Order: sequence, then C-alpha cells, then structure tokens
Amino acid sequence: MGWLKRVMDHDIFYSFTRSWVIMLAAFITLFIVITSVFAPWLTIHDPFNPSSLNLMDAFTPPIWISGGKWIHPLGTDDQGRDILSTIMFGNRISLLVGFLSVLLAMLIGVTLGTVSGYIGGWLDSLIMRLADAQLTVPPILIALLINGVARASLMRELQESLNIYVLVFSIGISAWPQYARVTRSGAMVERNKEYIAASRVIGVHPVMIMLQHIVPNVMGPTLVLATIGVPLAIIIEATLSFLGVGVPPTTPSLGTLIRVGNEFLFSGEWWITIFPALALVVLVLSVNLIGDWLRDTFNPKLR
Repeated sequence: MGWLKRVMDHDIFYSFTRSWVIMLAAFITLFIVITSVFAPWLTIHDPFNPSSLNLMDAFTPPIWISGGKWIHPLGTDDQGRDILSTIMFGNRISLLVGFLSVLLAMLIGVTLGTVSGYIGGWLDSLIMRLADAQLTVPPILIALLINGVARASLMRELQESLNIYVLVFSIGISAWPQYARVTRSGAMVERNKEYIAASRVIGVHPVMIMLQHIVPNVMGPTLVLATIGVPLAIIIEATLSFLGVGVPPTTPSLGTLIRVGNEFLFSGEWWITIFPALALVVLVLSVNLIGDWLRDTFNPKLR
C-alpha cells in the first residue's frame, strides 16, 4: 500500500481534497462518463432503435406534471424518445467527439510544435505563420468549412456513416495551433539543455531525440491544455449539431436534442430542449473546472 500513501501525500491530492468544488466537478464528470459508457445497459429505452419507439408517447411531460409517466421521468420528445435515455446517449456522443477531436489536435499540434521548436529555422517560421493565420479565424468557422467541404465531396450514401469521423476531423484540425505553440515553447527550452547536446554528440538521430527526450518533457502543459480543450470541442460539436451540420438527426446528440426541442419551446414542450441544455452546461462546466484546477496546480504562479 506504499503507492497509496505516496498518492495521498502528493501535492496534487492535497490540492484536490482542499476544494469541494473540484471534488464535486470530478464526481459529476465521473458519473456522466460512467452513465454514458454503460448507457445501453442502464437505460430501458434505446433511442437508436426506431422500432422501439411509440409515437403515442410523443410529447409526454415530466413525471411532476399532469400526464407524466414514471417510465419517462424527464418526458419524451416529438418522436416518443425518452429524454433521459437520449441525454445519456447524447453525452456519450459528445464525450466521444470531444476526446477524439482533442486527441487528433494534440497529435498534429505536438508533432508540428516539436519539429518547429527543435529544428527551428525556416521550418519553424513556416509552421508558426500557418498557426498564426489559423488562429485569426474562429474554430467554429473552420469546423463549418471543413464539414461543408466533406459533405460536398462525399457521396450521399457515405455521409451518414462517416459523419462522426468528419466531425472529429473538422474539430480536431481547427484546434491544433494552440497545442503547437505550447509544445514549441517547451521544445525550444529543452533543445538547449546539456542532455540534448550529449545525445547529439553520441550520434542519436534527431527523430529519436524528439521522441525520447523532447516530447515526454513538454507533454505536461499540453495535457493540461487538452483538459481545457475537451469542453470547447464538446461545445463546437453541440453547436454544429444545433445548426444541423453535425451528427445525423437520427443520432441522439445534445445539440440535436436542443435543436429539435427549440422548435417546440414556445408551444409548451419546454422539457425537450431545457433538460439537454442543462446536461450540456453541467458537462462542460465540470470538465472546465477540472481543467482550470489542473492548470493552476501545475503552474503555481497562477495560484
């Protein structure tokens, strides 16, 4: 149990246990992740299966309103889909798109940032000018552009099956400059240290130097940035789905649910849009609080 004592004595654990807000955010995030991953086994309704839907249950209100049913505690939408089940499946898609798009952005950004910071010269100038040019355009516009080009290029038969992959690519490709700039700063510091010079002297290949020495030492700030980037990616996915260019309408997503419910908001069926919107706010806020805490923890100057 020595490892447990080391964890409990660590500064990060001390900082975590000193803030009830961060502990609550971590608990909520963990709860959302678990319920999303195990959604097919935790729900009795499958919003992906049209044959299980009953249009007679459409617009069923929550249980505390007259006409509500215990089998649909948060009500149903216009197709008779259970709101609670669709939120759980929607969180699943939002988290999947958020994590995968951030991983893609990190892969591109860390690669280009490490090469730029270590090699320098004209290659550094070229990569950073590309990053600066892309940073002048809002990520949502870049994602819309890439998504629109993909929709126009792909055959209609492939669009729905590849929609999530296109969404991940469009969000990921719009976020790489931030990771590249952070990684470049760390790589420029590391390349001037003695152990890097020793590696050059004994003939280690530059690619191996970057993989074995540079990348591991610059990943700390990058991982913290990734934690903050996940909620931003989730918001972009929800925005694209709300605009009708994200996941297919038949796929439960928080943005899609908000868009569908917005059409019935002023006719009295407020629960179709309010509950998915609250779920999105809670998810993004919880992950964002954890990201801010990690940033402050790894950078004492910000405390």
